[in-house]
Amino acid sequence: MNASTHQRTYDTVKRAFDIVGATVAFTVSLPIQAVVAIAVAAKLGRPVLFKQRRPGRDGKIFTLVKFRSMKDIDEAQGLVTDADRLTHFGKLLRSMSLDELPTLFNVMKGDMSMVGPRPLLVAYLERYTADQARRHEVRPGVTGLAQVSGRNEVGWNEKFDLDIDYVDRRCMSLDAWILWRTLSAVFLRKGISAANDVTMQEFRGIRPDGGNS
Repeated sequence: MNASTHQRTYDTVKRAFDIVGATVAFTVSLPIQAVVAIAVAAKLGRPVLFKQRRPGRDGKIFTLVKFRSMKDIDEAQGLVTDADRLTHFGKLLRSMSLDELPTLFNVMKGDMSMVGPRPLLVAYLERYTADQARRHEVRPGVTGLAQVSGRNEVGWNEKFDLDIDYVDRRCMSLDAWILWRTLSAVFLRKGISAANDVTMQEFRGIRPDGGNS
């Protein structure tokens, strides 16, 4: 089997797995999602869902869906930064990855995969180097190699290196390993935030000295 045939077989099997796996997980988690939705409405208000445009495979834009974990921006109340807006309840949702459950719908639609580089912001597209942009050669994932290697504790340089490493080495055995490691990371609640931030610091592109900012 040549490389091209092997890749087509992998893509077909992976997509079938995504459809079945995401549909089962979404259906089984519906009672949990109902409870989370009620809690979000009570703690953070409406809308319950957070929706944001993100780039997918080949840079195609789609709408990512998650449960809200932050309060709305309100300068009068001092709610401006992520740190201001993220409540204890929101931190709990994130630490257990419950905010990600609606994202399974994106997998069923074909916007995303269960495994792949995480979808970042549309604004980052013009900031990537040609090598960093290779992360968009595959569908973005609910989890990925970078996430099981430290989640938001991993800096941008290492995160992109891991994304490209996944693109180059992707196969079903690697996907299975990443999913297994994901369960462990969620259970241990490791790497939710960067060292000095409640989430990952903004990626601003390459600095004049060659580093990522």
